[in-house]
Amino acid sequence: MAGALHGLTIIEMAGLGPGPFAGMMLADHGARVIRVERPGNLAVPNDPLTRSRESIALDLRQEEARDIVRRLAATADGLIEGYRPGVMERLGLGPERLLADNSRLVYGRVTGWGQTGPLAADAGHDINYLALTGLLSCIGEKDRPASAPLNLVADYGGGGLMLAFGMVAGLLAAQRSGEGQVIDAAMTDGAALTGALIYGLRAAGMWRDERQANLLDGGDPIYGCYACADGREVAVGAIEPQFRAALYDGLGVGQGASREAIAKVFATRSRDEWIEHFKGRNACVAPVLDLKEAPDHPHNRARDTFFDLDGVIQPRPAPRLEGTPPPPPRAPRPEGADGDAILAELGLGQGEVADLRARKVLL
Repeated sequence: MAGALHGLTIIEMAGLGPGPFAGMMLADHGARVIRVERPGNLAVPNDPLTRSRESIALDLRQEEARDIVRRLAATADGLIEGYRPGVMERLGLGPERLLADNSRLVYGRVTGWGQTGPLAADAGHDINYLALTGLLSCIGEKDRPASAPLNLVADYGGGGLMLAFGMVAGLLAAQRSGEGQVIDAAMTDGAALTGALIYGLRAAGMWRDERQANLLDGGDPIYGCYACADGREVAVGAIEPQFRAALYDGLGVGQGASREAIAKVFATRSRDEWIEHFKGRNACVAPVLDLKEAPDHPHNRARDTFFDLDGVIQPRPAPRLEGTPPPPPRAPRPEGADGDAILAELGLGQGEVADLRARKVLL
């Protein structure tokens, strides 16, 4: 199993959040991804986001280290980076410089605010970017501040996934035209795109500008979570009429029952009793699993959705490609573990590599 992206080489400038997520997606599907580590970068031990890569650690404050990146990019298919606008240019590693050496290079950039605009240089994180899309205002309880939906929407949905998609699109275009390009993946843009339906509903007069007043934000009692007798919860998503009818019938409540009435019934049994009760009824009722339970759920086990990689339970690559399935993920490499081998590929001898390491160009 080589993966759909086998044969492509991507240089990843190590960073946090969406950049590593995009690098993981590309590596999961077979691309050779070389992470250029830098001193002092925050790290999570055995981080799933850094699996299936090679690692070289360089002190980019030194010109020789930056020249190594240029040499790597000169023969690569793509490069991804998540620094603030202007950082790569100041390092002499901006797209103008690298595309001059390799016109087929697809240069992917992911930032919070984008490469341009009045906020482009400002600091921020997922919740800030999501706030600017209008979508954060829709999430949470009525009459309380908006809720943070982890960092899944802007960092990963709007950032990492959009960068990975943009890279694949750019790589396909480069194969046809022979010309690379710059991918500007802004988390504000990507997160806004995930809300296309909500903006469509609002334009059609089917969305009110207040929380818990709409179908998908908890305003309708058939879409939300309910506490059970054991303190665990079920998630209900009975949107269509036939599913609503099955839900009401299964609960023994009248059509159009209130949230309070439904909550009262769910509170009479444990979560797992309700799941057994609704099995086969097509009422769109599912258990709210915690992170420990999810990998062991029978459906997840049957699909091998999660797996153990060196003691870290983590999700498998997705989506599933039937003809070119992704190769088994490899454990994250120690920082800089592949530096000698990567430099040898560039034609450097053992003595030259040893000298670079002695002068802390190579770390």
